Amino acid sequence: MPHPKILIQLDTDSQTSSFDSVVAVDAGVDHVLRYSSITPQNVVPIIHGAMFTRGGEALKNTAVFIGGSDIAAGEAVLRVVQDTFYGPIRVSVMLDSGGCNTTATAAVLSAATHVPLAGTQAMVLAATGPVGARVCRLLAGQGAHVLAGSRREDRASAVCNHIRESLPEANITPVQLDSAERLQQALEGVQVVLSAGAEGIQLLPSAVREAATDLSVVIDLNAVPPLGIEGIEVHDRATSYGAAVCYGAIGVGGAKMKIHKAAVRSLFEGNDLCLDAEEIFKLGQAGE
Repeated sequence: MPHPKILIQLDTDSQTSSFDSVVAVDAGVDHVLRYSSITPQNVVPIIHGAMFTRGGEALKNTAVFIGGSDIAAGEAVLRVVQDTFYGPIRVSVMLDSGGCNTTATAAVLSAATHVPLAGTQAMVLAATGPVGARVCRLLAGQGAHVLAGSRREDRASAVCNHIRESLPEANITPVQLDSAERLQQALEGVQVVLSAGAEGIQLLPSAVREAATDLSVVIDLNAVPPLGIEGIEVHDRATSYGAAVCYGAIGVGGAKMKIHKAAVRSLFEGNDLCLDAEEIFKLGQAGE
């Protein structure tokens, strides 16, 4: 009798995400074991339970999903999880704090259907959030010239430095966007804009967007009014506004859900996968 598929959902927040649990079930997981307030200090016994209860081929039917709203906390937990494994005694693991990797993958792939990313000038609004930081990382990995935007340049610089640790060749520059004037100046020559701000915060007014004549692709990942990019509708999917092709959060959301489910399903194909930004992006590319 085959072993049931068990996903151990580790959440760094005080409550586990119901969204991630529902997606796991819809992806075909038989049982979801949910743990909240996970830290590098308390995660090891849970991972030992995943490693030592099954053996051989059965190990691939247990997997770990790391979520929560804090990407740095998720990365810290992932490092400890990886260090806990040894030899073939391990299970597959996926990191998607705040939907950072699956949403960023869907957004970047959407942009790539309209412009070649290599050499493209791209700006990410709210680049310091979990999704924004991953969008920057994936764009830079595809050869784009990335402007990491934030109201505070020091926070944008920290994101850029973190990305260069794993991608030394990344062409990424921090940019302070604390006024409409600075935003309009920074948009000169930019072909792609992706907005990854918090819910209900407008980052790009329509007047500034319409004045940016070089824009080819505009993507807003905020679904809660007021939207991050004024004048873009939440259901827009490759909708033309002037010379730019535009996407709203739900317009990208279908691809995000498809990628998320595919990533979860892939965890059970073997016991040695580690799915972070680049690995999930490759899965997204393969499923296009």
